[in-house]
Amino acid sequence: MTATSTENLGEIFADPAAYADPERWHATAKRIRDESPILRVTLDGYPEFWAITKHADVMAIERNPDIFTNAPLPVLTPSANLEDAANVPVKTLIQMDGIEHKAHRNIVNDWFKPGNLKALQDRIDLLAERSVDQMAAMGGRCDFVSDVALHFPLQIILSILGLPEDDHERMLKLTQELFGAEDPEIARIAEDEEALSVILDFVTYFTALANDRRASPTGDLASVIANAEVDGALLSDLEMMGHYVIIATAGHDTTSNAIAGGMLALLEQPDQLALLQARPELIDNAADEFIRFVSPVKHFARNCQEEFTLRDHTFQPGDLLYLSFASANRDDEVFTDPMALDVTRENASNHLAFGFGRHFCLGAHLARMEVRALFKELLGRLDHIELAGEPSWVRANFVQGPKSIPVSYQLR
Repeated sequence: MTATSTENLGEIFADPAAYADPERWHATAKRIRDESPILRVTLDGYPEFWAITKHADVMAIERNPDIFTNAPLPVLTPSANLEDAANVPVKTLIQMDGIEHKAHRNIVNDWFKPGNLKALQDRIDLLAERSVDQMAAMGGRCDFVSDVALHFPLQIILSILGLPEDDHERMLKLTQELFGAEDPEIARIAEDEEALSVILDFVTYFTALANDRRASPTGDLASVIANAEVDGALLSDLEMMGHYVIIATAGHDTTSNAIAGGMLALLEQPDQLALLQARPELIDNAADEFIRFVSPVKHFARNCQEEFTLRDHTFQPGDLLYLSFASANRDDEVFTDPMALDVTRENASNHLAFGFGRHFCLGAHLARMEVRALFKELLGRLDHIELAGEPSWVRANFVQGPKSIPVSYQLR
């Protein structure tokens, strides 16, 4: 089969519905990796882009952040929204490069270092215990996504930011609307089809929070951001919003997808569930395997600034690249039998779900801590669990995972 024959397959990278059928998506992505690992994609309604599908190629691009920048488009964006995306009023770390990115990342970087996060372990373990207690109180049936996976990481992020638990449901709704904008069951279609309206709700909420933390600082991360300075000046309101938005959203939605997707994989491969229960010491490695297998962040985009040759292709300034983490993490040149979940996989941590290099995910260590804590608590008390209905997946092409996992179970 020739490279030309794969050209029409590139729609899987843009189509939110394609990601909601992961088996078919990964089968198609494998064809692209094998036949056209650097694929030119031309679709109606999107700018032309080059899909990068191999693990080594994604790494090569991530190692050159000055050549392949986040700005002006850090994610694949419909052509009709290009101008708005390039001039977004609230910039987060994913829209920044170079000196600007370094200055803003340094504001929160220390908070997410492993040494500092150790102080959160007791809180994380307590919230994991509470989550399983809530499962136990549901009488042996629940939706693992909406009843467990969505709530546990959000509670931890609320604790880090210092937000009241009373705001839990509001933050959950806003996050789902922001990252699930393409899914008709999640998006705020009746109110406003633009994600901007959701961001404005975040702005309203966090403006009040920042004003409070500047007037009365506490020891939480919200206070650190509210009182941070760059070049000797306090952050502007919009700069503060960028930090609050990325922490409150990416800080929990990606982890909830990893937890939900990991559980679904265990349900579909019960031998791996039995192995984890028999050998609980494997959970540390299994956490990375869950994250590899699910790849909650499906892609980031990069913008070429100068000529760069990769394989037999030379990118030109202005080219848009689509880094497919979901594809790279199933690359059989790196991972043996990549379509299977293997909790004993020796190189599970070589996945690219957190990115690589300058833009490596700040919350990577925290995410691993959360996944490990919840599964340690759950598997230690679990007698039996099985699917109690058909699972479904969110329709989204950026951050995505299971939408519903009905389960029946028995807990100790």
